[in-house]
Amino acid sequence: MTSSQWKPEDHVPKKITDLLKKENSDPQNYNCITAFYHMVSLLKEQKRTGWLDMKVPDPESIGDHMYRMSLIAMSLNKDRFQKDGKYPDLAQCTKIALVHDIAESLVGDIVPNDPQVGKPEKHEREYSTVKYLASVIEPYNPAFSKELVDLWLDYEYQRTFEGTIVKDIDKYELLLQTFEYERLHNIHLDEFYSCQAVIKNPEMKRLAERLMQERAAFWALQN
Repeated sequence: MTSSQWKPEDHVPKKITDLLKKENSDPQNYNCITAFYHMVSLLKEQKRTGWLDMKVPDPESIGDHMYRMSLIAMSLNKDRFQKDGKYPDLAQCTKIALVHDIAESLVGDIVPNDPQVGKPEKHEREYSTVKYLASVIEPYNPAFSKELVDLWLDYEYQRTFEGTIVKDIDKYELLLQTFEYERLHNIHLDEFYSCQAVIKNPEMKRLAERLMQERAAFWALQN
């Protein structure tokens, strides 16, 4: 299915779309924001594709991934991220982390090697979904509607310092989860560690390197 055929509206459960019908509208537009909250809830129900493909037992949801990314963003030491005399706004990083995968509520978790959906198509589906979600929110909160799209674009195009940090957090969180599953299930998941090479910010590199030392020590004890 091409992007011209794929529409986010077609992937919203009926119980949610019923809230948005004209006959169910209300002057305060609570139906709109409630529908949005229900759509976001879908992130908690969907398991991450990479873990499912590897048959990891009881894997994390998309929402789980986004939640820990947000906590990582909040907890970083901004003084260690100085760039050209500037420091990142970690509150902004946290916001970006909270919305960076929000489109997956309707699109699903499309992995990079998906044979059915290429990278351009994935982008088009996700962008159209973010704009759709923003349109649902707009009657209740126009300012947040615009902010949602801006935050997503900051991540998608790495157009801010904060966006680059959150992209690294995304990779680092994957490394954390991979090691935790290895330790929990005593399995090797080597293919997921290639993402370490694309981490750019020096502090995030150092955190990743420290984690790899922990992993090496763990496996050394198992041999």
